[in-house]
Amino acid sequence: MKTIIKSIAAVLFLSSVIALSSCKEGGKKQVEAMSEESHSEAIEISEEQMETVGIELGTVEIKNLNSAVKASGEMALLPQNKADVTSLSAGVIKQITVIEGSPVKKGQTVALLENLEIVKLQEAYLAQKQELAFSRQEYERQQELSSQNAGTGKVFQQVTSKYETDKARLTGLETQLRQLNIDPQAAAVGKFVTQIPIVAPINGVVGEIHIKTGSYADMQTPLMEITDNSQIQCNVQVFEKDFSKVKAGQQVEIALTNMGKKSITGKVYSINQSFENDSKSITVHVKVNNPDGEKLLPGMYVSALINVGNQLVKAVPVNAVAHAEGKQFIFLFTGIEEGCNDPNCKEECDDDGKVFQFKKVEVITGTSELGYVEVTPLETIPENAEIISKGAFYIMSKISSGEDDDD
Repeated sequence: MKTIIKSIAAVLFLSSVIALSSCKEGGKKQVEAMSEESHSEAIEISEEQMETVGIELGTVEIKNLNSAVKASGEMALLPQNKADVTSLSAGVIKQITVIEGSPVKKGQTVALLENLEIVKLQEAYLAQKQELAFSRQEYERQQELSSQNAGTGKVFQQVTSKYETDKARLTGLETQLRQLNIDPQAAAVGKFVTQIPIVAPINGVVGEIHIKTGSYADMQTPLMEITDNSQIQCNVQVFEKDFSKVKAGQQVEIALTNMGKKSITGKVYSINQSFENDSKSITVHVKVNNPDGEKLLPGMYVSALINVGNQLVKAVPVNAVAHAEGKQFIFLFTGIEEGCNDPNCKEECDDDGKVFQFKKVEVITGTSELGYVEVTPLETIPENAEIISKGAFYIMSKISSGEDDDD
């Protein structure tokens, strides 16, 4: 029995030793793998290469640059530059005098609408005008009697009241006729019309026409649309992080997205104070300057740079930024190794030389001015950390050519 127990204990002890050994071996391999991975991310440049190419080190600096906010949006009409054509009276469309795309002037007839009821309005105007003429005569007669103390004050007051009432009624009827674009002077001599001219409320171009000859039009339905593109604005979306930088009066450079390299200028004149839906962006309204008469239409897509003035921003020399596959990078200095530990690079450095190590960091670039460009690193870098300030292009070409993989 004792022999069996000793055998079991021996087996358990041996299993523990094997497990512990495996654990240590696995941990060692993991550490080695992490070390190799970290080393593989490093970009190594020999001291000789640094001197030959003229690579220089510097830091990310704080510069007072003329900053700009990037935005995108579309052309839009001012509210007062678009109008629906409507009628103040219902009726049958007898004639349409324009087609879609026709330029029109304010007050120009665009359609004729027939309504026999308007004859009654003209008759009422004529009758009221005649009534006023009678009231005026009676008022003038009573006024003359009153001045001679021949009449009674009560009668004069009654006549005066009726005269003023008749004047007000005639004025009201005349206003109704003018709103319907009917000439009161013609109605005053019995020249009645049965058709109402529908006129353009603004200068512009006829858009979509919603009616046809013979159709019935009521007072609530727009008959057609008119737009005036001579004074067009640009509405661009600015994200929350840039909202505080944008102010009314700032200059804007606008690129017409679908018109090649054509660009125009503008000025911020108003800024919304609420977010657009869930986009966390705010609409900025830009008054457009178009001295060359570019054909601008509502809905045209644009990209814009809003000049927000000089600001303190993180910046690096232009030669510190390398470009690859549509992205921008800087190279962060991470340390120096004494000698070259890789036997494959003996042609490039000797065992006594220094090897400079760098890490590629993606950045977003902004305003460029006086040899410096604004950068926003997409990962945190230490304060006062050194970077390649000159020669970043060489490092990127070394990576692209695969030289770094051979180190």
